[in-house]
Amino acid sequence: MYDTHTLALVLMAIQGALGAFDTLFHHEGTEALARRETAARELGIHALRSSIYCGLFIGISSWAWHGLWAWVLLAVFVVEIILTLWDFIEEDRTRLLPATERVTHTVLAINAGAFIMLLALTAHGWAAQPTALVWQPQGWLGAWLALCGVGVGISALRDGLAAMRLARRAHSAMQTRHPPVRFGSKPQHVLVTGGTGFVGQVLIRQLLADGHAVSVLSRNPRVAAWQLGGAVRCVAKLEDLPAATPVEVVINLAGARILGWRWSARRRAQLLQSREGLTQRLVAWMRTQPHKPWLMLSASAIGYYGVQPLGDNRPLDESSPAQPIFMSELCQRWEAAAASAASLGVKVALLRFGFVLGHQGSLPMMLLPVHLGMGGPLGDGRQWLSWVHVQDVVRAMAYVWTQAETATDGTAVEVFNLTAPEPLGQADFTRVAAKVLRRPYGLPTPAAPMRWLLGEQADLLLQGQRVLPVKLVESGFVFAFDNAHEALTDLCRQ
Repeated sequence: MYDTHTLALVLMAIQGALGAFDTLFHHEGTEALARRETAARELGIHALRSSIYCGLFIGISSWAWHGLWAWVLLAVFVVEIILTLWDFIEEDRTRLLPATERVTHTVLAINAGAFIMLLALTAHGWAAQPTALVWQPQGWLGAWLALCGVGVGISALRDGLAAMRLARRAHSAMQTRHPPVRFGSKPQHVLVTGGTGFVGQVLIRQLLADGHAVSVLSRNPRVAAWQLGGAVRCVAKLEDLPAATPVEVVINLAGARILGWRWSARRRAQLLQSREGLTQRLVAWMRTQPHKPWLMLSASAIGYYGVQPLGDNRPLDESSPAQPIFMSELCQRWEAAAASAASLGVKVALLRFGFVLGHQGSLPMMLLPVHLGMGGPLGDGRQWLSWVHVQDVVRAMAYVWTQAETATDGTAVEVFNLTAPEPLGQADFTRVAAKVLRRPYGLPTPAAPMRWLLGEQADLLLQGQRVLPVKLVESGFVFAFDNAHEALTDLCRQ
């Protein structure tokens, strides 16, 4: 039978395991707090709490806190309780917790209350002893608590650095804001799909700043409304859009993440459904509307062009052919679904995105090895990387919108490559990133393990396309970030 002190340590050990799950699965995984712009204060609170837990886990793992140390221990518990309550308030203010995280936090709070109460009973007895930290090893239980202390200390450092980075980014954004973007000549009602994604969030902020009314189609409208600050109407079904305020412009960005599990038959079907299927539903809904949108901007990708063999430096423009491989067929079917809206009198612009650089999306993961000093070529490193800054993506959308508003040639479907005019080889891009971040460069990643892990989709990383934005440039669009050094400097200084 456990005594009071040992039972308290067992509950602390359970707290360590639950806390590790919460940090890795929620904070680092599903919620990605370190990349969430509104999470600086929450991460700061986490850093303080984790620092306290680091000392508690290590300090209680093998020592008894006698005399005045017992009162120090009780004071630390009071501070921890205050920080926990503050954390609850900050979470509710800045984000909508998923059900699993809310349940985990509830269990953590109950468990913490139990072990704090038991340790308080123990500390009452310790307080009567002469002041000293007395060596009192706890075997495997003490070893686990010490290990938890090391882990939570690392987490405290991680959260503290992330909080400072986000705070610096917010300060920098206030000092040097990007110029406002103008979408057309007058405010309109815009429907956005994929609005909670990386590009969608940036786009919606700019649309709202320009005075447009925005509706977002989302599988979870409540979460979407929370993420987007409550400034947009979020609906789960197109039929939920009010008929009294007809949609004038549709921006279709929805699509399941392309990189991930292997492209099995099931996953291919999911990718098609999230792109072609959703776009078909959009067009079918437009067909039922008495007042149809006049413009549809529909995302696609430069995967339309397939891949170029290493050493093939021919530039690809909007007239270049597709290829009979899955990534190309996916884009072709996606674009065909969007282009069918032209039969309803809707102007359609198909936007083939390159690799979009921003604080979210794939760039943070791509830069992680560079931050750690392990950046280098992927495979051969000569594969082309056709990139574009997220601000130029939004500016290009606004430009295409404005051009369509004033166009008189009657063209119903147009295609635009949304890539910067200076693509780079992957090795050269990583070398630029290493220079901007002041890190060493040169550690290669062999191609074979990537092909084994990712299968056909490894071609997205190991074979690229040299895609140029010919139509945008010829029509007069000027990129704010036309070279990778400027783009990465802008993003990494924030």
